[in-house]
Amino acid sequence: MATRKKAKDKTKVKRGKIPVTKAITRRKTATARKRPAKKALVRRASPKKTMPTANAAIKPRPAKPPVQPVAAIPTPSLPAQPAPPGERIGAVTHYYSHLSVATLRLKSGTLRVGDVIHIRGHTTDFSQRVESLEVHHAPATEVGPNDDFGLKVVGHVREHDIVYKVRL
Repeated sequence: MATRKKAKDKTKVKRGKIPVTKAITRRKTATARKRPAKKALVRRASPKKTMPTANAAIKPRPAKPPVQPVAAIPTPSLPAQPAPPGERIGAVTHYYSHLSVATLRLKSGTLRVGDVIHIRGHTTDFSQRVESLEVHHAPATEVGPNDDFGLKVVGHVREHDIVYKVRL
């Protein structure tokens, strides 16, 4: 058998691994250069005022009005609050915006279907006639003190708004 000459094997050269520190570090760009230190500010003396000469005329100053005593100066007062529209009967405890229903807690008095109420708060101020009342998901015609009940409202109300019963 004839032996075949093997061609010289080109041995594959394995690449050497790059050390991790060299692979991660980069050259610093021009923006990362250190800035030169700021120069210290130089304080200069203010220019000296010249003394009036004998030739310059001294102008007389006008007389100042007398100072008023502190008690005589009027102090600004808070704007007058409008009178409540009726008897305060309760406050809003919660508002369900998707139903336009407010839950109220009656503190005093009674409330019936057909009464006119006024709701006033930080951003609320409107009147409406009571059309429906519900106590524990059951329709009611009248509610008394310390009752929690639901009421359909015509406007947006917030917790802690005050509810007044309007006298007609």
